[in-house]
Amino acid sequence: MKGHNRKSSRPATLEGLDMSLRLAKKPYEKKLAKLQHRLMQIQQAYLFSGRSAVLVFEGWDAAGKGGTIRRIASALDPRSFKVWPIGAPRNYYLQRHHLTRFMERLPPQGAITVFDRSWYGRVLVERVEELTPETRWRAAYGEINAFEKMLADNGTRVVKIFMHITPEEQLARFEQRLTDPMKRWKLSYEDFRNRKRWPDYHDAIDEMFRKTSTAHAPWCVVPANDKKYARITAMQDVVKRLSKGVDLSPPQMDAAVLEEANNHFELPQPLVKSLAGRTE
Repeated sequence: MKGHNRKSSRPATLEGLDMSLRLAKKPYEKKLAKLQHRLMQIQQAYLFSGRSAVLVFEGWDAAGKGGTIRRIASALDPRSFKVWPIGAPRNYYLQRHHLTRFMERLPPQGAITVFDRSWYGRVLVERVEELTPETRWRAAYGEINAFEKMLADNGTRVVKIFMHITPEEQLARFEQRLTDPMKRWKLSYEDFRNRKRWPDYHDAIDEMFRKTSTAHAPWCVVPANDKKYARITAMQDVVKRLSKGVDLSPPQMDAAVLEEANNHFELPQPLVKSLAGRTE
């Protein structure tokens, strides 16, 4: 990745991002295949060890969250992987604590869950659009940190990705959506209206980073003007965070299954030992 610098590309503020970073097609495809294979290994390791993980994707409208999530999802078995697209809460949840609907969607043991937008709406859209009293959205920083610490203490890894694009790039993507019949459904009146509040959202995002990037749940801020670069950078962070300290070796085969398979296939002894997890 030309000009890639992991430290400088992921600051705690939007201002420090290098928005010129790009990735060509061939290295993108090579890196994507490698990362998707690694995600398959991670999913197996989590499934058999009972680990769980939550991936949080936030970012500007048209920043590429959906495309990145699709590249992750295409590598994983849906039986232990779930994506939750988050919109405005319905009345049932408006009458309850703002974290309720997210707690109900947390992954069981052995599973990985993605939130396409998340509980951070409390300190972003609800703050900027004045949908929540200031005392409540300010209290949400502490509530969110406690919520994520609870998840981490319970063995659930929390990975948080924010995808950043410039206003000019966002407008270009809106135009592309408008002219593409297969993408037109993604465009709404609110997308254009929200652009008028860009400075307010910018301030809210930076404060969100300052107050909710913690040791157990740090923010990864991705410059996303180039979709290929953004997808790889986000997926690299996911893989790094989910694989740290985790044995990704294939699980040992059940002894009964291995014995029956050996009766059918007359497996060579080195392979039998390997499948049983023996190295002698």
